[in-house]
Amino acid sequence: MGGSVVTLFLCGDVMLGRGVDQILAHPGDPALREAYVVDARSYVRLAEAAHGPVPAPVPPSWPWGEALRVLAEAAPDARIVNLETSVTGSDTFDPGKEIHYRMHPADLPALAVARPDVTVLANNHVLDFGRPGLLETLDTLARAGLRTAGAGRDAGRAYAPAAVPLPGGRRLLVFALGARSSGIPSGWAATEDRPGVAYLPDLSAAAADTVVRRVRQVRRAGDVTVVSVHWGSNWGYHVPREQVRFAHALVDGGVDVVHGHSSHHPRPLEVYRERLILYGCGDFVDDYEGISGYEEYRDDLRLAFLVSVEADGGRLAGLRMVPLRARRMRLEPAPREDRVWLRTTLDRVSRGVGVALGADGSLVLM
Repeated sequence: MGGSVVTLFLCGDVMLGRGVDQILAHPGDPALREAYVVDARSYVRLAEAAHGPVPAPVPPSWPWGEALRVLAEAAPDARIVNLETSVTGSDTFDPGKEIHYRMHPADLPALAVARPDVTVLANNHVLDFGRPGLLETLDTLARAGLRTAGAGRDAGRAYAPAAVPLPGGRRLLVFALGARSSGIPSGWAATEDRPGVAYLPDLSAAAADTVVRRVRQVRRAGDVTVVSVHWGSNWGYHVPREQVRFAHALVDGGVDVVHGHSSHHPRPLEVYRERLILYGCGDFVDDYEGISGYEEYRDDLRLAFLVSVEADGGRLAGLRMVPLRARRMRLEPAPREDRVWLRTTLDRVSRGVGVALGADGSLVLM
């Protein structure tokens, strides 16, 4: 298998709860406890006011739209998504949270239709309905045969990587972490006897060393390793120095891809020591359509990241980013002017790499 390439699909936050859940076949209770919105169907109405009617109930494939065709054509070796919602029928709202995301367990086909190989759960919404909600999420995903990383019934399982078989007897190892900076309460951390998330209290050198040690304990020759980390604020292109240092320390320690998420729009990307660092993949599937504020960041534009790495060593062999656009709560092809805007923006904010518009309309590294 010398010289072969492994292709991974990565994306940002997949939020199938709240308004998205309401248009699926089995909507849960629409009650919310937000400051201004008390009914999840209000988010459907916002989307419809912006771009036209949504034909609810929709099939499970609806929210993904064009992304499913992109995936079918690319045929990646593995698919990694960050599921930023609990999967529960619980109404036990975490009193410490302003925003709560949940999707009804019966609507899980809306995740399974994308055939994720790893569903990352280390984020600031997976415990929105407490530990019972997390346990129901874990049980529901397990029953559907979906691998998870970043949350578990105890610390051992929360911090353990998801292992995906690759051709030639190799493995993809996905470690998932949720940083305090993304809004994860410290009380959500998994312990030896308590369910929770794989929590990252800070981005110190010591914290990076701990992650690297975990990677080295389980990594075998030929494995491809990804660290998926939910970190940072929602808006803006500035990448804090501690994120850069942390990501570099992971690569220095042998990690092949750093998969960052939490921001609502794509953030800079970097190639460091021939390894890819995505500081923020942006949103992918959600109900944020038609909400005013922060329009300059164009959070209606989404990117499907197709990352190719050398199987023998993990070096970046290529990156293709397919621009999509959220309309009527589904992903559709982004028009050319939006592709150009994304290319120009990513090229401007990313240091040391150039971003070009490919002949097929996707964005590629120069």
